[in-house]
Amino acid sequence: MAGGDETEMGADDGAVPEEGAGGRRKPVSRISLSLSEDLLCELDTMVGERGFASRSQAVATILHRSLVEHRHKVGDRVMVGTITLFYDHLAPGVQQRLADLQRRYIAEVISSLHVHLMNNQTLEVVLVQGPAATLQTIADTMITERGVISGRLELAAALIPPIHPFQGEGGG
Repeated sequence: MAGGDETEMGADDGAVPEEGAGGRRKPVSRISLSLSEDLLCELDTMVGERGFASRSQAVATILHRSLVEHRHKVGDRVMVGTITLFYDHLAPGVQQRLADLQRRYIAEVISSLHVHLMNNQTLEVVLVQGPAATLQTIADTMITERGVISGRLELAAALIPPIHPFQGEGGG
């Protein structure tokens, strides 16, 4: 957001501290979060539709769910998944940087598909397979590239069967 026009989400918007052991309330920390007007409107709509008491409660619920999912999914087990990226294709170098990352992780990147959307935006889906921790690193690196608006890694405990099994050197 430009010019320091930020909406602050914290204890003053109706957030209720979580209860800890023995019914005592856990202390909460205040953070500031900058969101686009569109995203803030969507958050406010969700708060109303789902009945959250406040924006803080909604964000805390979403964040908690994401952290739990993260703890369960990330590990050394080989998994298959997709990295879905939504980006501004006019951002300088974003397409080249994403392509370079796919080449850097050629052992894990199976394929990718991108669709040009309206308003100079692109949706890209990258099919990946490898150790979950490595796939998370790849996704985090792609999602945090300048010009990427949002992204998400979805993993499944499955494997892609080999298309052309190698039988060693010399054929056979």
